Amino acid sequence: MKTGRRRLWWFIAGSLSMAPAMAQQRYEITAKEAVDIAFKNVNELKNARLDYRIAEQRNKEITGMAYPQITGSASGNHYFSLPLIQFPDATETAIYDVLKREGVRDANGNPITSSGEFKLQNFSFFTPWNLQFGATVQQLLFEPQVFVGLQARKVALKTSDLQVKVAEDKIREAVYKSYYAVLIADKQLKYVRESLKRLDKLSHDMEIMYKNGFAEHLDIDKASVARNNTRAVESQLVNGINMGYALLKLNLGLLQSDSLVLKDTLTAAQLKEGLLQDNFNYENRNEIKLLAEVKKLQSFDVKRYKLSYFPTLSAFYNLQKTGQRRAGSNGNSEPWFWYNTNQIGLSLNIPLFDGFQKRAKIKQAQFTLEKADNNLDQAKKSIDMERTIAKNTLVNALLSLDIQEENMKLAEKVYNSEKKKYEVGTGSSFSILNADTDLQQAQSNYFRALYDAIIARVSYLKALGSL
Repeated sequence: MKTGRRRLWWFIAGSLSMAPAMAQQRYEITAKEAVDIAFKNVNELKNARLDYRIAEQRNKEITGMAYPQITGSASGNHYFSLPLIQFPDATETAIYDVLKREGVRDANGNPITSSGEFKLQNFSFFTPWNLQFGATVQQLLFEPQVFVGLQARKVALKTSDLQVKVAEDKIREAVYKSYYAVLIADKQLKYVRESLKRLDKLSHDMEIMYKNGFAEHLDIDKASVARNNTRAVESQLVNGINMGYALLKLNLGLLQSDSLVLKDTLTAAQLKEGLLQDNFNYENRNEIKLLAEVKKLQSFDVKRYKLSYFPTLSAFYNLQKTGQRRAGSNGNSEPWFWYNTNQIGLSLNIPLFDGFQKRAKIKQAQFTLEKADNNLDQAKKSIDMERTIAKNTLVNALLSLDIQEENMKLAEKVYNSEKKKYEVGTGSSFSILNADTDLQQAQSNYFRALYDAIIARVSYLKALGSL
């Protein structure tokens, strides 16, 4: 029995330890596919979509105010002591009328008449047991603020949809930048590792030449220094790539345990495709569309408060069923007495004076509308500046990329020339090591320029609203 339990615990522990590995997923993605994954997983965007659904339900709430409102009610009570009122004793008056009509007189022969003072008798209109059931139907006929709310429903929903699109634009920009940063670093790492192979071969050749007496040990030391420096660059790149992947996974909404393979390729020619064709319209930017819709919503707010001076009209119908019962003289309860009441009518509310509250609300809404105008104008000015800076940055980045690409080709040509000289014995180890260092520096400058160019391209497309 103990053996069986032990096996069960080992199975559970093994399953738990395998859970992270089973949850790990592998993604082979292009930049566009990375954006699609981010749109599905990033919590910021999920919350934006939930805000859209909240807006949908808020619209239904406003629509519901224009529908008939039906309420039911039920109540029951028992009086331990009945409420009483004082009522003149009508029986005393009736007795004097009879005596007068019959001509009855007192001992002195005078007619018997009332003194004019009546006794009061305690009387209750209630019974000890009471039940009441009712239903009320109310239909709004005229309520300006509700009708303005109904008019604003589409604008409110469009505003929520544009908030989702603005969130998507931010996520798309972050994904592209982090994706291409890793892609470029990966490509640069391959070049560094090729340099390591060259230096390893050069060190090996120098050791053979040293043994044969054709090289000095100083040449071997210089090659070792160059090789160690290149290994340090490799280590820094690997570390940077790992951090880049971590940031990319965060931007995609993935687990850090997931693995990514980037399928895109990147060349200088691709960066220049379709650029610098500045067919810009402010409506291309979702931020401008959003601010325009916010302005429309604020204008509805002004209209709503202005119409609050109008009266409101509603119709109602009320049906009630009431039951009463009192205790019998013999201690037994009498049967219930039931009766129905129903009524229909109109209710008109006319605002007369509210201490200038409505006027203050209208002023607040108008000032907020002015702020919306200012925000829209400022957003356009900011976008103009963003486009200007992004365009200039991109032009300079592409120019720098062309220069660094040419420098890299020249450095590679110089290295190959020095290598041939060294192999035939006409060149020095100092010259070939310097050429290799210059080549690595040219490659590093090229990839830095390539990164700057892709970031500038993403920023420029985002500024145009074309990302």
